[in-house]
Amino acid sequence: MNFDLSEEQNLLIQTTRSFVKNELIQHEELLERTNNLPKELYEEIKKKSCEVGLYACNMPKKHGGGGLNAFDLTLVEKELGHTSLALAEIAWRPQNILMACKDDLVDEYLKPAATGERKDCIAMTEPEAGSDLRGMKTNAVISGDDWIINGTKHFISNAHISDFVVLFAATGKDGKGRNLLSCFLVDLDLPGVEVVKGYDCVSHRGYVNNIIRFNDCKIPAKNILGDRNKGFELMNTWLEATRLTVSATSVARAQRAFDIALDWSANRKQFGKIIGKFQGVSFKLADMAMEIKLADLILMESAWKIDQRTLSSQDAAMAKLFCTEMVGRVSDEAIQICGGMGLMTDIPLERIWRDARIERIWEGTSEIQRHIISRSLLRPLGA
Repeated sequence: MNFDLSEEQNLLIQTTRSFVKNELIQHEELLERTNNLPKELYEEIKKKSCEVGLYACNMPKKHGGGGLNAFDLTLVEKELGHTSLALAEIAWRPQNILMACKDDLVDEYLKPAATGERKDCIAMTEPEAGSDLRGMKTNAVISGDDWIINGTKHFISNAHISDFVVLFAATGKDGKGRNLLSCFLVDLDLPGVEVVKGYDCVSHRGYVNNIIRFNDCKIPAKNILGDRNKGFELMNTWLEATRLTVSATSVARAQRAFDIALDWSANRKQFGKIIGKFQGVSFKLADMAMEIKLADLILMESAWKIDQRTLSSQDAAMAKLFCTEMVGRVSDEAIQICGGMGLMTDIPLERIWRDARIERIWEGTSEIQRHIISRSLLRPLGA
């Protein structure tokens, strides 16, 4: 890895940082207070994100996107991660699995997603199938030239403002009787599709989760993404990289929490001197800085490996596990350093701490990441 950033990469960082500072940060208080962003504000921020080239910056240039590689995209994600998720996600980066589109699906879904004409969401999780994706009950059955879909998905981010969903459903059984999965592109305005409000979450205010119900929903046979019964393979090809987005956000929020705690430590006085002079505080700062640096290194190495086509499931799992658990520790210590003020809404530490909790759950729980890592270590030994 070359740790020296190019002039273009530094410009990309500065552009994103300026966008976050000038267009997003100022709306955090409104978002926290109302748990909602006005539609007019959403559209205004989306327009500006398109103007500066952040919207769909992960999509191929030939289809209208920004064409960033994984390393450069991670630089962007780290800057966007400094603010509230609901604000950062207005500068939408479509699901990279859409790059698996072929033929008519490119014009119907990939290109409109890249240009901002249509918005996507993704649906895997169900009330009885979270970490155990093979346990999903949503199914798709071929009927002539159509697929008929039935079932329920939940925890689906921003489905209420999306135009179509990247849907995983059971389409068969393997030799052991386990579900085989396939991936579909489903318009959310079709008959038989119902999008309803999900649950109230303590983390990421304004970032809505929905429930989607499918009742004999009919889609064209061509709307399958990838090969039939090869949904797991498609997931492994495209979705492991999304764990790095969560990791990048975790590094960014940890850095913001650390900066607040560091400033507090350098200015807050107790017993006649600044509290940063006390080992009880200074040692915490040292550990926090070390953890953030280690998390950033494993994150950027993983992003670099994506571009080298050498990223393994173990690499992605390690990055996701370490970064998401790190932000929990760092934000907690930042609150401890700031004392009672750390839990007041006057500064964003309590929000960072609260938002950090979900990162260890979605995109694969910490336990699932440890399972992936340990399995990767033991399999070569025949265990």
